[in-house]
Parts: sequence; structure tokens; C-alpha cells
Amino acid sequence: MLVNIMFTNIIRKSEDEKFKNAGDWIFVFGRRKTGKTFYLKNFTKWDEYFFVTREGSLIRDGEVLTFNEFFPLFKSLLESKKIIIVDEFHRLPPIFFDYLHSSGGKGRLRVVSSTLWLSKQMMEKRSPILGLFYSIPFSIIDERDILSSIKLSDKKEKVEAAVYLREPILVQFYKPPVREFLARYLTDNKMTVQGLVGEIFREEEKQLSNVYEGIMHAVASGRNTSSEISSFLFSRGLISKDNPGLIQGYLNNLVSMGIFQKEKVFDKKKFVYHHVSPLLDLFFYANEKYGLLETQLPAEFIKKVIDEKLPIHVERFVSSLASKVYSMEKVKIEEPEIDIALVLFKKLKIVGEVKWSRITMEDVRAVEKKLEAFDAERLLIVPDKSGLRSKILKIIEPADLLIKKITS
Repeated sequence: MLVNIMFTNIIRKSEDEKFKNAGDWIFVFGRRKTGKTFYLKNFTKWDEYFFVTREGSLIRDGEVLTFNEFFPLFKSLLESKKIIIVDEFHRLPPIFFDYLHSSGGKGRLRVVSSTLWLSKQMMEKRSPILGLFYSIPFSIIDERDILSSIKLSDKKEKVEAAVYLREPILVQFYKPPVREFLARYLTDNKMTVQGLVGEIFREEEKQLSNVYEGIMHAVASGRNTSSEISSFLFSRGLISKDNPGLIQGYLNNLVSMGIFQKEKVFDKKKFVYHHVSPLLDLFFYANEKYGLLETQLPAEFIKKVIDEKLPIHVERFVSSLASKVYSMEKVKIEEPEIDIALVLFKKLKIVGEVKWSRITMEDVRAVEKKLEAFDAERLLIVPDKSGLRSKILKIIEPADLLIKKITS
């Protein structure tokens, strides 16, 4: 099967829009391996690029500079209005941040960070750089961009691959079918996947890091509300009381860093949380339920875990894709539980079900019965719509969402 899906061929139009509206000083943040540096160096204009090592030295075109060598050079470049990128800039000493504050935002500067610590520090009242930067969170590849970039004739494989290839780290290694590819990848690269979130918590205290990891395990295993997550953490001895209020700050940080997605429950003062990355959701689920990190699970067993989780990941992918295409808020309806619910100005406009296995007309009738009570457009999303008909449902494939709007 011919696959034309090199990462360099994926145009991240969603990020293009964000940068188009940004100012001269831009702060790009997000977890590791989401393509922050790759995007800046390949799809934006720049004159000088510096990478800050963990020891505090800087690399420029293969040359290693001390901070004392870098600092006057940086000030000169900024004065001359060169476009400068400083990658992992949170590793620089306090005098650098004080200088940024005193410079008054002159020149053109792009700074990059992968740490949760810095994103919090940036927002604190006492931060010397508060308000100086236009902040751009950088997450995994947008559903619209990845789906429109994959060139596969097998429609089901195309969507399933798109779900997981939103992770840039997977793109260069992908060989279909995606389920077997993922099983092999997790078998051989589980430490790499764990490391994707490691840098975020590097600056945190050990106990805080344990809480964050506990939350990610809880959500991956289906505990999606703050009360459920709190009970999970308390049972593990990670928090002192079973109190959802104690973890709200952690959840907010995970949302702001693009690790979690926060979704409102329709007509209720309640939220649910999901992993943004299906790969991380799969990893933490397999580790929580089957001890992925501690045991050598065979690839065939991991494939069964993937088969279990993949329909859920497809549902979330399609729901998020529809939300972005139609510019509506994605919400959760608990009774009856449905896969897609989109609202506009608090009014339910679109509902839908995703059926990812072989579907018959009997299945279509069951969906009709489930959705008929909703005063909204009703969707049924399937891998292949050939031969399926309905008087009250719009039956479409995921790729159709890229080319057609639903009139409300």
C-alpha cells in the first residue's frame, strides 16, 4: 500500500491562522514532540535560532555559547530587529527575564517552552514578563489538517491512521495497518511515549509530578469527572483528602498545556476531561490496566487493547472535527449518551452517532430511534456510507466533514 504521508507534507493551517494574528513577541508552549520547533523553523520567518541546554549554555548553528557570550549578542540582535527564536528559554537565568521586561517589547522575538512550570510563571502577577508575549498553545496536529493530508484509498484505515498520526512523533514511522503499527510501536517505544510528558513536570516537585501522572492514569481509565479523579487519587494516597477542589488547579494546568480537553455536560454545571492525545490515552490506559511499563506485553496483546480503545478515539476525533468545522461548542449529553453533541449559543444544533464497525439498516433504525427526540440536525458517521439510507439522519463519512456544511 503506497503511503504518501511524510510529516513535511502536512500543512498545519490551524497554526498558520494563530501566527498570522500574533504580535512581534510570541510565546509558544506545549508538551514535547508536538512540532513547535519544527513549525517555527520551517513555516515562519526567522533570522537567528538559539537552543538552551539543560546546563544553561546555548547552541547556535552548531556552536556552543555560554550565557555571557549569548547575552550581548542577543541584545544586539534584538536592537537590530532581527527575528530571534529562543528554544527552551525558561532555562535561562533571571537576568534574562528582567532584561525582557526592561526592553519594553522591542524587536521581534519567539520563545519556546515545554514546561508546565513556565506556563504558570508567565501568568503570575509578579512575573517580569507578564503581558509581554502573545501566547500560542501548541498541541498535536489538528484533525482537519491530518485528515486532509493522508493519501490512502482505504477509507477506514485513513481515518484510523489520522486519529493517531496527529502525534507528529508517529508520522515518520507509520506503516499500515495502523492497529498493528501502534502495537509494535508501543511494544518497542513505551519509554519514549512516557517521555512525551516528562519535560512538562521536570521543574515540579516529585509529589506534584506523581499527582499529575495519577490524574492522567485516572482519566485514561475512564474516570472523567473531578470527583471520580479525586477519589482515584485519594485511594492511591496521592492527595490528603477526597476533595475535587484540591485537584482543580492540576486539571486547569493540564488543559492549558494541551494535555487534557475539558468538555461541558449539557444543561449541567459539570465538566468531563479527556486526553487530547489518543496515543497518551492508550499508553496510560494500558499501563493502568495491564502494567505496560512494568511488564513485557506482547504486541498481539497490545493490539487487543488498541481494538478496545480505538472506537472511542474515533468518536472523539470525529466529534472534535465536527466542532471545529461548524464552529460550535462540543458538549456531552449523558442521557441518552450520544457520541456527538454541538451547541451554538447554548442551543443544541447538531447531534450524532459514530458507528465504526460493520453497519446494517437495522443499526441505522436504532440510531434513528435514539436521536429522533432531538430538535437538531442528526448525523450518523460511518466508515462507508454506501447503500445506507435514512429519512431523518444525514449519513456521512468523516472525510465528508471537510467538504460539506450542515445547514441549521
